[in-house]
Amino acid sequence: MSDVNTLERLAALVHSRRSDTSGKSYTSQLLTAGTERCAKKFGEEAVEAVIAALGTDTAALKAEAADVLYHLLVLLESRNVTLQEVLKVLDGRMGTSGLEEKASRTRGAS
Repeated sequence: MSDVNTLERLAALVHSRRSDTSGKSYTSQLLTAGTERCAKKFGEEAVEAVIAALGTDTAALKAEAADVLYHLLVLLESRNVTLQEVLKVLDGRMGTSGLEEKASRTRGAS
């Protein structure tokens, strides 16, 4: 079963790893290292996904995309931002043209 529920379950698992002190959790190690480390790792994975997208190996792109989603959830957890909060932002954008939404953010930043 691959759907948003999978992301929700993964987000819950990432959250639970915050308190793991066994030293056996990669997620816990990333979170303990702090937001800067989590952001760097997310960036590395995003670049790997871009490289995979430019290639011809669809399986590699799928694997890199999964890594990006996982590391995004870890990064969000490092900043105490929940998946539900991000989904709420996306939900609020539904029905709005992407061009209109982007233009409204640009106007609001001025």
